[in-house]
Amino acid sequence: MILRRVGLLLARSLGSANCPLAPSSYIQHQLSTTGCLNRVARASIRYNSTRSTVIQLLNNIGSKREVEQYLRYFTSVDSQQFAVIKVGGAIITQNLNELASSLAFLNHVGLFPIVLHGTGPQINEILEAEGVVPEYIDGIRITDSKTMSVVRRCFLEQNLKLVDALEKQGVRARPITGGVFTADYLDKDKYQLVGKITKVDNTPIEASIQAGALPILTSLAETADGQILNVNADVAAGELARVIQPLKIVYLNEKGGLIHGESGEKISVINLDEEYDSLMKQPWVKYGTKLKIKEIRDLLMHLPRSSSVAIISTGDLQKELFTDSGAGTMIRRGYKLLTRDRLDQFESLDAFKNALVEDPFFNGSAELVNSYVDSLNYSKFKVYADEPFEAVAVVKEIDSDIPVLDKFVASKDGWQNNVADNVWSALRSDKSSLQWVVPEDSERASWFFDRADGSFIKNGKILFWYGVESADTITKMIKDFSKTVPQTTSSRFKPSQPRLYSTLARPYIGRVVNKSDANRYYSSSTKNARVALIGARGYTGQNLISLINNHPYLEVVHVSSRELAGKDVEGYTKSAVKYENLQVEDVARLEKEGSVDMWVMALPNGVCKPFVNAIADVGGNGAIVDLSADYRFDNNWIYGLPELNDRTVIAKAKSVANPGCYATGSQLAIAPLLPYVSGQPTIFGVSGYSGAGTKPSPKNDIKFLSDNLIPYTLTDHIHEREVSTRLGTNVSFIPHVGQWFQGITLTISIPLKKYLSSKDIRSIYEEKYTGEPLVQVSQDIPLVRDIAGKHGVVIGGFGVHSSQPRVVVVATIDNLLKGAATQCVQNINLMLGYDELAGITLN
Repeated sequence: MILRRVGLLLARSLGSANCPLAPSSYIQHQLSTTGCLNRVARASIRYNSTRSTVIQLLNNIGSKREVEQYLRYFTSVDSQQFAVIKVGGAIITQNLNELASSLAFLNHVGLFPIVLHGTGPQINEILEAEGVVPEYIDGIRITDSKTMSVVRRCFLEQNLKLVDALEKQGVRARPITGGVFTADYLDKDKYQLVGKITKVDNTPIEASIQAGALPILTSLAETADGQILNVNADVAAGELARVIQPLKIVYLNEKGGLIHGESGEKISVINLDEEYDSLMKQPWVKYGTKLKIKEIRDLLMHLPRSSSVAIISTGDLQKELFTDSGAGTMIRRGYKLLTRDRLDQFESLDAFKNALVEDPFFNGSAELVNSYVDSLNYSKFKVYADEPFEAVAVVKEIDSDIPVLDKFVASKDGWQNNVADNVWSALRSDKSSLQWVVPEDSERASWFFDRADGSFIKNGKILFWYGVESADTITKMIKDFSKTVPQTTSSRFKPSQPRLYSTLARPYIGRVVNKSDANRYYSSSTKNARVALIGARGYTGQNLISLINNHPYLEVVHVSSRELAGKDVEGYTKSAVKYENLQVEDVARLEKEGSVDMWVMALPNGVCKPFVNAIADVGGNGAIVDLSADYRFDNNWIYGLPELNDRTVIAKAKSVANPGCYATGSQLAIAPLLPYVSGQPTIFGVSGYSGAGTKPSPKNDIKFLSDNLIPYTLTDHIHEREVSTRLGTNVSFIPHVGQWFQGITLTISIPLKKYLSSKDIRSIYEEKYTGEPLVQVSQDIPLVRDIAGKHGVVIGGFGVHSSQPRVVVVATIDNLLKGAATQCVQNINLMLGYDELAGITLN
């Protein structure tokens, strides 16, 4: 089947649209023709290159594991059984290019969704322009002959519009405006030319896919004698799915999912077997929502349990299909969930044991599983599972106030079909607090990060918890956990510094999307926030003002600088703001009045403490990001390096210490190799003179720097301590100032425990930073001149010594952006519930 798809794409690349041969025959014909072998090879390279590029782009929304897993899943069935996608007419009008781009993505990885679209808004627009008021009975459009002429015209126009948009994206598409649906009159006297589908002929769809073209359908149907009838597009998509039996039925709409009528939040998953009866009794489930859920349930009852319905927005199509977390609302039949707290309650212990074998701890040993299950007779436990045991959780009550999740195991289908999420939801609703441990290299670590309130990493193990409010309880959990984990030199955080939680927590807003163990943060928050900058005279302050000026939701309300007081704030155009000389009492007053949502301290080291204390003493709602080094070693503050720290912790923090510029680049450049480090890395760093600030000194004197390189603070630099503390291993750091303005280059020598090739090391970095848009891994040595003005970090070189296990890694970072202002905005976005990259233009 996969070879057939390659054949289709090769045939398309070779321009075989008019060839009478089947694609596979056509390729054989071309191969037998003189000179065509190279032509086929070039086409194959083009296809593989495109597919590879698209998969790399998909990796930006999901981990490599997720993307590969779902690609295998979707290509495990016949081409037409991948997905039926129903597109609302409004989407074609408002989001045509985004829709075409999303469908092109799918096609470029060899998938052929069947697309069926509506045209309701366009019909109403034409009818109203002609003075005709659309009429409905029971939500069904009354379609007389005049209305039918408009319906048919709109369907043809919108169909060709979508086909044309796909062709412009380099995707072959075939308009199918008839011949698929046969119908009788629904009620001719009542609705006139409205049909009820009686038969679906998928021959035109198969022919389109065989020709390598996406089938684009309308919902028009015909009677046996040829009369065209209007059919609701949702109904037609359902009838089509009954015949095709796809893995996915996707409804694209503007809301991006079903919205909970009371909380106003998007519903992530509905497990019908477990939730349908109670859901339909909810007071907010009525009218269209109730009808939609009922129709989807009726549809899924006629499909395999592997089929599911997704209701999403156009832009979230890839995220819904290729990530565990999804993007909109997924509805599936599932199974009823069960709980057991005694072994004699199990109908079959064998099913329970077979599920547990999947746990890596047992290494496939039935003997170990039997021993574990027997031990439950002597424990207070509770098991949560679905009926076929696709996902199983075992919770134990131990000598602690917080129960322990001892096992959480799911099969491949259990993860892909969101059974694991359903079991977790049942567990979460039953247990108000929980703790558990997961290996740091677990491919499911990000899934658990998303479901925890806090975490602590030590020596390859992660302690997670939720529902624990007491700082004393958290401290005790960490101490107990640390006793069970042997000390190694690869610890990311020293045991004496439990920095991954904060007693200054704020409510969690937003959502983390699963990606490796460093997850891009997304949120639907659109509420504007007011920012005050204390000490904005320097280069970092100016860059921060520029970023906020381009931010969709942030606005500057106060900017404090003693030297510039009274002058207009240049570069800020959202409103007229003047520099002020705010004193400690002014800051306290503004915090008490609730006039500021986010305080940014852009002051020299050792200066901001009185302002921070004033804000804390008031006890208001304002959050703080400090750009100095004053609080980077304070356990009550959260360290804000999103790519290496738990984003959910940053999101809940009220006080965040922004990392240093050298420290950010150094940590990102060393962190992937921590398990392999055998000694003390040495960092040779050179910064542009903007890093020396605006106060005149030899380090920012252009004449003195000309043809010169200035070493300074040869030992005990604050960033040496910062990097060593955060990585949990000592480093040597020697800083210098160069004659350029901005940008840092770091050349880092890292001793290794064993020999690794340059390719192996690069692969480690690529895997570590998959899905991190601000970290680029390069095969080449990055140059500092190329990083100025860019928001990210580039890591490359990976030179391995010929006779000893040692690698030299080179990293570049803009000291004013990712080294300061850009990272500050990332942290602000996380803390206020915005998309982490809001206001940050990717380079």
